[in-house]
Amino acid sequence: MRLRYRCPGCRTTSNLHDPGCDFEGVDRVDVERAYTDLLAALSVRPFEDEAGLREAVPGRWSGLHAAVLSRLRADQRVVRENGELRLLEPEAFKERVARPTFEPLQTIYEKGSVPGAHDHSVFALLAFYEMVGLSWEEAHENTVEWLRSSGTWDRGGFEESTPAELVDTKRHVYEEGYGWKQAATEAKAVIDRRL
Repeated sequence: MRLRYRCPGCRTTSNLHDPGCDFEGVDRVDVERAYTDLLAALSVRPFEDEAGLREAVPGRWSGLHAAVLSRLRADQRVVRENGELRLLEPEAFKERVARPTFEPLQTIYEKGSVPGAHDHSVFALLAFYEMVGLSWEEAHENTVEWLRSSGTWDRGGFEESTPAELVDTKRHVYEEGYGWKQAATEAKAVIDRRL
């Protein structure tokens, strides 16, 4: 399980931000420091509220810290449970993100794919799993399981002979760190029309 310190605005892992990103010009070291400040505090104990977390962070709390906390919460690495902000343990995080709960990925995951949307659907899931920090092995396993359990594989339309072989042909999507949104949006449109 790995955590890349992505820009909280555009999600880049380099100093090259998307045009218009609120953090364009913010040095990579500062982004990483904001993450480590928060993760160090949250790895020690949960917090009742954001104010308590702010006090536990070394140095001065900044807008970058607030944005990083927002990103960690949106990515489900930090959750509010039983009235406390806490860092999810790696196993709990892997379980939570294995099943996307927001659109357009939710439709793909829950309904499965159909011929004409397969390429974009598999692309989107693998790119999402890479983005949230699952290893290739975990992303591969989750995608193969999804192909079977969602009924996608049974609908046919594949040149490959097994779900694992299909996922292996898409490894470049994972390794290159492509975004998932466009592929997921296009796949969902096809799925919605056909199911």
